[in-house]
Amino acid sequence: MKFQIVKSQIQKHPQIMAAIVVIGLGVIWAGYRAQVHAFARGGAVAKATASVAKVTREDLFKEVTMAAEFRPYQEVTLHAKVSGYVSKLNVDIGDTVKAGQLLATLEVPELQAELDNAQAAKQKAEADYTNAHLIYSRLQSVNKEHPNLVAQQDLDTAQANDLTATAAIAAAKANFEKFQTLVGYTQITAPFNGVVTHRYADPGTLIQAGTASDTQALPLVRVSDNYRLRLDFPVTVNYVKAIQLGTPVEVRVDSLNGKTFTSTISRFTHQVDDKTRTMITEIEVPNPKLELIPGMYATVILKVAQRPNTLAIPVEAVAGEKNPTVFVLNRDRQIEERAVRLGLETPEKFEVLSGLNEGDLVIVGNRAQFQTGEKVEPKLLAAAPRDEK
Repeated sequence: MKFQIVKSQIQKHPQIMAAIVVIGLGVIWAGYRAQVHAFARGGAVAKATASVAKVTREDLFKEVTMAAEFRPYQEVTLHAKVSGYVSKLNVDIGDTVKAGQLLATLEVPELQAELDNAQAAKQKAEADYTNAHLIYSRLQSVNKEHPNLVAQQDLDTAQANDLTATAAIAAAKANFEKFQTLVGYTQITAPFNGVVTHRYADPGTLIQAGTASDTQALPLVRVSDNYRLRLDFPVTVNYVKAIQLGTPVEVRVDSLNGKTFTSTISRFTHQVDDKTRTMITEIEVPNPKLELIPGMYATVILKVAQRPNTLAIPVEAVAGEKNPTVFVLNRDRQIEERAVRLGLETPEKFEVLSGLNEGDLVIVGNRAQFQTGEKVEPKLLAAAPRDEK
């Protein structure tokens, strides 16, 4: 009904029809002029833009992370070699000690008495030897000057007494040194630089001699060498072949605000555990400021399957798993689909074994918006900066 009204109005007023025709021609002319200007500026209609990456040579590797735990480089629980009462205990937990530092003193009165007796016996043996040797020397002298004056039996007896006195000195000296050593055991000293991590006794405590492995003797203190730590981590059987002495590793300690440092493998067991199918590997970590504490957990990042100076492309450039392909720009900036053979895969890159050359440009991202043979304007992606460890 409305259309018929409009039609009748146009028939009554032909000037309206003329105006409509003029406006339509103007729109067509404006579009034509816009295309002419576009051709004048670029010579063609604007091309599609494609994000591309250059095929480069890089050092690729695969990273595996493993949980690890710090432990002291060496740790010992100190027992007494002799029984006695603790008269002095000079350290407590948390104290740092030096090698040879006196930690505790035991009181053993009867041991000191035994030492005194041994010293007296040694002195007596020395005096007996002096007397016996003097007699034997005099008889020898007389026998040289007057061969028939001294009976041979007397000379033999003097020589035997001299030898007996010599042996007695050696026995007395050994007995004296024995008790001297035992008295030295009452002085408990630190075997190495470290930290006292446990204290088991107090002054006045009776300590039994810890001379047997099955004894229940109470220890005195435990000392740990925390100035150098061991970091043990299990390596699964799949990556055992990558473990070599001196191989660099990265260590991250989350409990220290993610602190990271690098170290090298110091030793490994050369044997895979039958139950866990892992091999224990160890690195040494200097800890001069005692910042790291035994028992802390760490994450070890190990580089395996390293590929030095190999061709690499972003993973976003590859389509297909069984038969991977990439879109490559030729010299005319036309898109070509090319089959590639891939090697190592990292979180960001693929190793290219064949199909591409260094310097080729590959399209990165969604390929659905492009077709082979299409000309595109490349937009080179900036290379991601490498982390400086």
